[in-house]
Amino acid sequence: MAKALVVYTSRTGETQRIGELIAEGLRINGMDAVVAKTNDIKSEKDLQGYDALVFGSATYHGDMMQGMKTFLFLAEKAGLAGKVGGAFGAFGWSGEAPDRIFDTMQYILKMNMVSEPLRLKSSSLGGGMQMAQEYGKKIAEKLQ
Repeated sequence: MAKALVVYTSRTGETQRIGELIAEGLRINGMDAVVAKTNDIKSEKDLQGYDALVFGSATYHGDMMQGMKTFLFLAEKAGLAGKVGGAFGAFGWSGEAPDRIFDTMQYILKMNMVSEPLRLKSSSLGGGMQMAQEYGKKIAEKLQ
């Protein structure tokens, strides 16, 4: 069974909820999925053994949260080139964080990214729950 790791940092809990819904979408589509906070990942070895990695952060003051920035520097040492990846995040006004995470994963980490990042104001608004689960499905399909 293919394995995925969903790593997030969240200020209010909304990005965490989106990450959990993405993990549900991965599981519905036959993958084993683990969800972790950025500060649960202590070394690049914690990123090994996964077929897909999905990183998320809320947008705070027009940028990703510091926990995700620090985590991405750690991920750079993990040799993730070619791994399937996705990026996501919650936002109130502008929503830049998922794009910046996505670009870092694609151009710096050289990962095989899904078509675009997932940006949601809330998992409970406007079909957000289904959109997050569908994003998990897209990631699972990219592994097939």
